[in-house]
Amino acid sequence: MPYSKKLADRIRKAIEHLPFEEKKMFGSLAFMVNGKMCLTAGNGRMMCRIDPKLHKQEVNRDGCSTVIMKGREYKGFIHIKEENLKNKKDFDHWVNLALDFNKELIKGDKKLRNDNNAIKKK
Repeated sequence: MPYSKKLADRIRKAIEHLPFEEKKMFGSLAFMVNGKMCLTAGNGRMMCRIDPKLHKQEVNRDGCSTVIMKGREYKGFIHIKEENLKNKKDFDHWVNLALDFNKELIKGDKKLRNDNNAIKKK
């Protein structure tokens, strides 16, 4: 089934101030922010990649479920039903959680690059 174009437009507008690209994957449209999967627009739902430490508390919100692929649960990846994103406050909550975690992923990459550079200099 095709992804929700309305949801994709909302996500696109919310992150337009950031460097991002779009990729079709897993039947959804993924939004890669700073080269990292951050959000997806799917058929009737959005997926957010959030800090795994927040997963347990956030997945209990209405319309949410843990992403499961090939029988495996992915902590830090949450599906939210589109009907639970109609309210701007709810939509912004999820987008902001995903963007906050994206910043942490980028910091981790910089640390990894610095560590790799240090190893190469030895």
